[in-house]
Amino acid sequence: MRENRARLLLVEDDESLGYLLSEYLKIKNFEITWAKDGKAALAELEKSEYDLAILDVMMPEMDGFALGKKINENFRNLPFIFLTAKSLKVDVLKGFHIGAMDYLKKPIDEEELVIRIERLLSRIQSKHPLQEVTDLYKVGKYDFNALNQELSYNGQKVNLTVKESELLKYLVDKQNQLCPHKDILIRLWGKNDYFNKKSLNVFITRLRKYLELDADIKIENVHSKGYILRLP
Repeated sequence: MRENRARLLLVEDDESLGYLLSEYLKIKNFEITWAKDGKAALAELEKSEYDLAILDVMMPEMDGFALGKKINENFRNLPFIFLTAKSLKVDVLKGFHIGAMDYLKKPIDEEELVIRIERLLSRIQSKHPLQEVTDLYKVGKYDFNALNQELSYNGQKVNLTVKESELLKYLVDKQNQLCPHKDILIRLWGKNDYFNKKSLNVFITRLRKYLELDADIKIENVHSKGYILRLP
């Protein structure tokens, strides 16, 4: 049993499914707030802090994708996953492109959902406050605070998402070494599959953009193998 219960925000407009999932997750000792649409979810996020948001995709007025974008803009430290009946590859990739840490297709298996949540939270919450000193890095001309998820250049700060920060830290720790796709995916996504690899590509593109002010920094793509963060 958890000493400190994780706080989850469930955003689901279907009354039956929302009730079922919220009650099941409570039984599993999570603290649950159930919002029935995107606007209500944003109002909850303004009032309280959460460890993870679980977003339905198909909702009226503001769908889950639009809500995910809002979270990335205004609550960048909050990781989120999607629940959806939309199973087309383009929809899954869109979810990862927005910044989702996982994507589960309906009908939902409650036990699988709990396992996915626990695996995500265990990776996110594995850091200890005593690590702060070792989470400060020089990345070329940038300063990177992995604990606070901040990347700074000449006083200009970029707030990274959880996944962006995890990926950059992984690459920095193995700078100038080949980081195989499989190793990155297993470590940060928990699974090596097609969709997660596409998601990894999206996050690499974002990091390249953030680091473009220092021409000496390169994230090289080694075809079919992985990535190398080249630092001087």
